[in-house]
Amino acid sequence: SFSTGPLALSKGSVYTSESEVRIAENKPATLSCSYSGFSSPRVEWKFVQGDTTSFVCYNSKIIASYEDRVTFSQNGITFRSVTRKDTGMYTCMVSEEGGNDYGEVNIQLIVLVPPSKPTVNIPSSATIGNRVVLTCSEKDGSPPSEYYWFKDGTLMPTEPKSSRAFSNSSYTLDQKTGELIFDPLSAFDTGAYSCQAQNGFGSPAMSDAVRMEAVELNVGGIVAAVLVTLILLGVLIFGIWFAYSRGYFERTKKGSSGKKVIYSQPTARNEGEFRQTSSFLV
Repeated sequence: SFSTGPLALSKGSVYTSESEVRIAENKPATLSCSYSGFSSPRVEWKFVQGDTTSFVCYNSKIIASYEDRVTFSQNGITFRSVTRKDTGMYTCMVSEEGGNDYGEVNIQLIVLVPPSKPTVNIPSSATIGNRVVLTCSEKDGSPPSEYYWFKDGTLMPTEPKSSRAFSNSSYTLDQKTGELIFDPLSAFDTGAYSCQAQNGFGSPAMSDAVRMEAVELNVGGIVAAVLVTLILLGVLIFGIWFAYSRGYFERTKKGSSGKKVIYSQPTARNEGEFRQTSSFLV
């Protein structure tokens, strides 16, 4: 059956037999586009991938960057061999030369690529009571992979309370992003964790298993740090006391005062005293 794209402005119509094409990488693929009601049709093919838009075909002719692997016909375009970079939205646009007739149709091309081995980020140890995030990702799968977590080889349910085996754990699991978040972490969560990626094409891929230990807050380490601080403080106080008891601070004080010269006016003497204390030799 044929599906139509947006309605043409007048009598011209554009059709496709398959609005979504899924094909394995390195295989040939055809995107169909047929049309009616155009006496002198002009055909363009536009490719949109994310924020990038480019042309595959312009004025019924394949552009240079595609001509070695894409052919054009009145029924569509054919790739000799598709790659993962070809995944995206293709728009077949048909217009009337010198006229107002126009029609278009969209075809989604999904180049199928099996997932690669996921990489995981798992701490070797984490503190009980804290929020802990484990991540899993892989970049090759097309369509994008979904992620499944395993603890000690057992599949973890998306809702821990739904399973007796995980009812003592508090976590959220996002199969789209691959995040496994413990909030808070409990002693039960110690174990070997691995992650599997699958996208419905090829075989699922499993990561390496990494063991995570859920540990208590290091109270012993905190106590040891406090004791070391107190010992250092005690040594400092003893040093100050010892220096003071030896008179170091007093000597420093005396030495720093220096010698002072004091000038005082002689006291006034009466005339008798002057005569008594003064003698002249003639």
